[in-house]
Parts: sequence; structure tokens; C-alpha cells
Amino acid sequence: MGKPPKKKNLADKVRKTKTSTEIKNNPFEVKINRKKFDILGRKSKHDVGLPGVSRSKAINKRKETLLKEYKTKDKANKFIDKRFGEYDTKMDPEEKILQRFSMERQRTQDKKDMYNLNEEEELTHYGQSLSEMEKLNDMVDSDDDADEKGVLSAELTASHFGGGGLLRRKTQGEKDNGGNQRAKSRQELIEELILKSKQEKRERQNQKEESQVLTEKLDQDWKSIQGLLAHKNAPKADRLEEEDKPKLDEYDMMVRELGFEMKAQPSEKMKTPEEVAREERERLQKLEADRLRRMMGDVVEDCTKTQAHMSADDLNDGFILDGDEKPTLAYQDGKWNINEEGAKIEGDDEEEGGEGESGEEESGGEEEEEGSGEDSHSDLDSEQESEGGEEEEEKDEEEKDEVPATKSQLSEEERKAQAEAAKTELPYTFKAPESYSDLKGLLQGHPADHQCIILARTQKCNHPSLAVGNKLKLQKLFGFLLEYVGELASRSPPELSTIDKMIPQLYGLCQLFPEAASKAMQTTLVDSAHRMEEVLEVKGRAAFPQLDMLIYLKITALLFPTSDFRHPVTTPALLYISQALTKCPVMSLEDVTSGLVLCCLAVEYISFSKRFCPELINFLLGVLHLAVQDKTSTGYSVVPPFRQNGKVCDLLVLSDPESSQTWSKKTLPLSATQTLTLTTDLDTDHYRLSAVATCMDLLKHCSSLYRELTSYSHIFQPITTLLSKHLPIKTYPAALQDLHGEILATISGSLTSRPLLVFQKKKPIPLKLFTPKIVEVLDYGKKRGNTKEEREKERLNHKYKKEFKGALREIRKDTRFLAREKLNEVMGRDAERKRKVKELFGSLATQEGEWKALKRRKNSRH
Repeated sequence: MGKPPKKKNLADKVRKTKTSTEIKNNPFEVKINRKKFDILGRKSKHDVGLPGVSRSKAINKRKETLLKEYKTKDKANKFIDKRFGEYDTKMDPEEKILQRFSMERQRTQDKKDMYNLNEEEELTHYGQSLSEMEKLNDMVDSDDDADEKGVLSAELTASHFGGGGLLRRKTQGEKDNGGNQRAKSRQELIEELILKSKQEKRERQNQKEESQVLTEKLDQDWKSIQGLLAHKNAPKADRLEEEDKPKLDEYDMMVRELGFEMKAQPSEKMKTPEEVAREERERLQKLEADRLRRMMGDVVEDCTKTQAHMSADDLNDGFILDGDEKPTLAYQDGKWNINEEGAKIEGDDEEEGGEGESGEEESGGEEEEEGSGEDSHSDLDSEQESEGGEEEEEKDEEEKDEVPATKSQLSEEERKAQAEAAKTELPYTFKAPESYSDLKGLLQGHPADHQCIILARTQKCNHPSLAVGNKLKLQKLFGFLLEYVGELASRSPPELSTIDKMIPQLYGLCQLFPEAASKAMQTTLVDSAHRMEEVLEVKGRAAFPQLDMLIYLKITALLFPTSDFRHPVTTPALLYISQALTKCPVMSLEDVTSGLVLCCLAVEYISFSKRFCPELINFLLGVLHLAVQDKTSTGYSVVPPFRQNGKVCDLLVLSDPESSQTWSKKTLPLSATQTLTLTTDLDTDHYRLSAVATCMDLLKHCSSLYRELTSYSHIFQPITTLLSKHLPIKTYPAALQDLHGEILATISGSLTSRPLLVFQKKKPIPLKLFTPKIVEVLDYGKKRGNTKEEREKERLNHKYKKEFKGALREIRKDTRFLAREKLNEVMGRDAERKRKVKELFGSLATQEGEWKALKRRKNSRH
């Protein structure tokens, strides 16, 4: 058996630790940086220490700076110890206490001196000593004041300040019913005093106006006789002033005119769309309530009564100056005219001076009201005029239907007539339709103008800002309107004028809800495209779209932008037009009309973006091919849906060339896409010529639209051949011949040879030559700059690189230090958590053991 291992005692461990410490502190490994000279003012970088000492110093420095910043990161509170000398290790505790005590005493002494009033100082107020002012030597004696401008009258002073003594005096002229003298009451005396003061005011005002009239009359008389005086009799100074006075130029006159112009009145604030919608709904509800009352025979009274004008200085005591007593002044033909009626009425009033005060007050009150009625009240009238001027055409239509306010007494016949007129009026409020049948029942039986009014009032009464569910209702209304427009187009004959008036309503709903409108239009286009594809799969060909679909395509171009590179509505619509122009064969003149309508829509779609549409060019070429008589040897070829030869290839060939003499240019009707009634051959030839004219107009527009294309000559080469060689243009009218010449001139002017697209030519890059560069070195060793500036620049660059590397090194060390500290924090938290978990488990195990022991003791007792 082997020997058991020896146990290491504590002395061996201590000996081993001491040896390792001695090895670590080997004097041969001590780093000593010696300095040769001591230079004043320069920091010493030399240090003496053991290996690892500098690293421990750096770690301690980071703990004092970087670690503290990391721990105080994202913390707003910070305690700063501002006690004097707290962290100064060079000061003794006794010195710290002494300095703090002296600073505290100095602080309190400064505060006390701030409000300390020395007895030697003399206080003044406005340069005068307060001690002298308190003696009150300069008192003002009211008896010395000789100016009696502010002295009150005796009666007024007695009435207000005399304790009512004046009011208690008895008058000699008044007696009671028994003949005894009685004292006037306080109220009667106050009224008498007020009347006297107003009478004096009135007399002063009349005197002032009379003096003004006389003065103006005197001035007028002086002006009339002034011209009789000789100019030489005028004073010399006045003549010099007139001669020296400069004449006003146009600028000065304009400036003076601008000074007398009316200033702008402040306008009302801008209202939000929600406020406008709310006010509009309230207006319509009020109009509807008035209409219902008129239907029931109730009298609608005018509640818009103008209030009598009242001045801000009016005491509302019934005292009004007589307006007729004032002479009226007027300026006419350069002279002042004095109204004689005022003087006459004044004389009559003087004769009737025995009447009481009450009659004067009543007459004055009536004249006041009449004068206030004649007052313009420009501020009130301007508001009413502005409100009336801002109403739209739709509101004007509603105002036409309104019945003016009637008087309180109406005959029975007038009431019946008013009720019948109210029944024939359109309602002012409508509920949003929940289905297409509701919308159809709401609009059916009304003319086009009334239908637009109904739709406009429905939108106003159900604005999205008025209720929560109104937005969904109006979104549904857009789809219902689209369906209603399709039904109007499908009728025989189609109601195109009604559809034209429905477009603004669709546009307004599209602006409110663009997403819902785009989805509804997408659904319509997708359904029609799917139906066309199903027919193509079954029959191999499909008919041209009906008039309702053509109108939907036109509405799409009006509601949505057509110049976008890719749009969720207009791009599928353009693809649908291209598919119809390619897949739908031309079998009759109705198909030719439908195809030309589609071509017009395609031109409208691509007019802004100038997108090339080959289906459009091919279809126009095929339409012109239908007008060619000899189709045996042509220098061009047509593509589907057209054929080179066949039964329907002569749809546009004239049966009688003489019919072109009686032809006049007309637009193709949209109703011709459904049914076309041509009774005679002459009407048929005229329609053929109109179709050819429309096709040539489209060709002219396309030739100018695609002029900048590189492949312009290849695109229009077949059309040029057909127009110049095969089309019987000589049998056509002069208008078509001129249009034919313009198209050929436009195409031939653009058929210029364009160079092909090639890469840009560049100068070839030469191969690199590996010839060594020989530099003559005059000074051997490290190459320096030739000048002082270059050497300074090299030194700064070297210093910059050195500092940059050192900064990067320190940043890396700081990052590693922070990462190490974060890891230590995480490990510390984990260790603390594990310790607490162990303590919990230990306490639980102890409790479990105690519980089991207690249970065993209970069992042993039993």
C-alpha cells in the first residue's frame, strides 16, 4: 500500500505566499525613469514604481471619475457638499471651524448693514428733508385762492352737502287740495333740478348752432364780395405768400387723397369646416321648420326686427331733444342752404308753449325713433350685407323658395295658397339613404336641378363632423350615386344632362373620402374587366363597353389624377381601355363610335404623362383602313381587331362621293354607341365622314404628342403610307383635305434621322507603368521638410497622430473598464439573488423539519 499524502499545514501556505510576494517585489524589476535636469514650470512625467503600479493607478483614476459618472448617469438629483474646507486635507479641523465661524458672522453682518439706518444720515423726499416736512409749515389756505372756476353753485351744494335743507323748503306757488301750502317731495325736487339742467343744456346747444349758422352765412357773404375787391389792394405779404406757395404735384395730391379714404373694416374670423357645417345644418333645419308651419297654415312672422339705436350717453330717462327745432343745413351748388321748415316748426312750437312737458317728451320720443330709423347703422347693415353676399348659388335657390314674412292678419285664401306653395317646395333636410332603392326613391320624379339640390342638402345635413355614423353614410352615398349614374346612362334615351350635373356631387364626395371613392371605382372597373374576360374565354371575342362603362371611364379621368406613373384607379382604367381596343372587333358603325370614344379617353389619360399607347395608334390606323376602297396592294398591315380584307372592312367607304358636298363637320353623339338610326344613304355617308374627321383629329393630336419619341418614324410610317397613297382624300370635303395636309406636314417635319443610343465616348485609360520614381536625396538620414513651415506641419501631423492613437487607446480602455464594471454589477446581483434563494430554501427546510418533528411528537403521544 502506498503512503498517504502529506497534509499541508498553515506554515507552508504562509511561506509560499511570502515567497511569491518577494518574487513580485523584485528590485530588479522596479521601473525608474530618471530626469537629467529640473526645469521650472514643466510638469514631470517621470515616475518610479513596480510593474503593474501604473495600471492600478489608471484603474483607480477611472474609478474616481468614469465610474462615478456612470453611477450618476440619468439621475437628476445630486448632493454637493459646499462646506468650507471639507475636502481640503491641508487644513486643520480647528482652522476649518474658525474660518466657517468668521464667514457666518460676516454674512449676518452684511445683511444687518443693508437695513441699518444710521442716525447721522438725513432722509429726504424729492430733495426735501423729512424732518422739515413733518412740521407742516407750508399749509395751503383755501381762502387765498382767488380763482372761483371750480366753485359749486349754492343750490347744488345745499342739495348734495347741506343735509337736505333745500329739499325741505316750502315753495310759495304750490298748494294742496285744501288750499294750504304743501312742501314738495324729494323726488319732485330732484326731477325739477334735472329738468332745469337739461333745459340749460338745450339752450346752450341752440345758441351754439345759431352762432355757427350765422358765422357760416357771414363767411359765404364775404366770399361773394371778395371777388369784387381789386387784387392790388391785397397786402403785399399775402401776395408774396401766394406767389411763393408751391403747387402740389400728383404725388402730394394722391397722398392727401389716401389720407381721406375709408379705413378697412375688421373682418370676421375664419371658420373651421366643422363650424360651417354646423351653421349650414341649423339654417336648413330652420327653413324646414318654417316650411312645415306654412304647410299647416300657421303665420310665419318676421323676427328680424332692427333694434332702435341707443347712444352710450343716453340716461334712459325719456328726455329727448326736439329734432324739428334744429335748423337743417345742406350744401348745394356751392352754397349753404338753411332749411326753412325747421324755423317754421320752431315758431309753431313757441305758439303752443302752454302744453305740458309730457306732450313734448312724447313728440320728441317719436321723432327720436324716426331719426334712429333713418340712421344708416353702417356697422349693422354691413354685417347683413356680408352674410347675404357670401351665400352660394345653392342658397340663392333656397331663398327663392322661401316665403317672405307675412303680417299678423291673413285671409283664409292666402293661408291656403301659402300652404299649397309650401307643399310644392323641396324639403330642406334629408336623411342619408341606406340603400340604392332609398336614393332612387329620393331622386326619382324631380328635375336635374332639384336632384342636385337634394344631394347637396343631404351632404350638409349629414356632414361627418356632425355625428359619428355620418362618415359611413356618405361613403355609401358615393357608391349609390355611381350606380344611379350608370342607370341614367343605360336608359333610352340616356339622360346625359342629368349625369353632367351629378359630376360636381361625385367630385365633392371624392374629395371628402378619397379612399372609399377609389375602392368603389376599382370595384366597378374590376367587375367589367372580369365580365369581358369571361366572354372572351367562351366566345373568343367580346363586344365594346356600353355607354355606362364609357361614362365611368370619363368620371375616373375627372376625379383621379391621370399623370401618375402608377395609380390604383387610373392605371387599371387605362389597361381596360387598351384591352377593349385590342380584343373587341369592329362589326358596325356603333362599334366604330365606341372605339373612337375609347380613343378620346385614352388621349385624355396620356395627354399629361405622354405615355406611349400602341393600342391607340393601331386602332386609329384600322379606322382609316375602313375608309380605303382598294385593299389589294397596301404598303402597311393592320392588327387585330381589324382585318386586311373581309365583310366589315368597308364600313367607312362612301356609297356616293357627291354626298361630301353637303357634309358639315359635327361631333359624334354618345347615344350612337347604343343605337344609331340612319334612314338614308346620305345620312350614312355624312356619319362616315364625321367618323373619319374625328379619327384624323385624334391622329393630329397624337402626332404632336409623340413627336419627341426616338422611334417616331417607325410608329407613324404605316399611317403616312395610308394617308398619302390609299386614302381617297380627293373625294372628301375641303375641311378634311386641309386636316389631311396638316397631319402629313406634322409627321414629315418630325421624321428626321436620329442617332442611335450609344455609350458615351471616353478617352482610353492607359496601362500603369511600373517605372521607379527616382528622387535625389541631398541630406541623408530622416527626410525633413525644406522650409520651416513644412517642418512645423510635419511636427503637428506627427503630434496629431500620436494624440489620436492615444485617445483611441484610452477610449478602448474606458470601454473595457465600463464593461467589466457592468458585468460585476450583474454578477453581484445574481450572487445576491442566489444567496437570498438559498436562505429562503434553508428557512423553508427548517420549518419543514420542525413541523415533521412536531407531528412525530403528537403521534408518539397518541
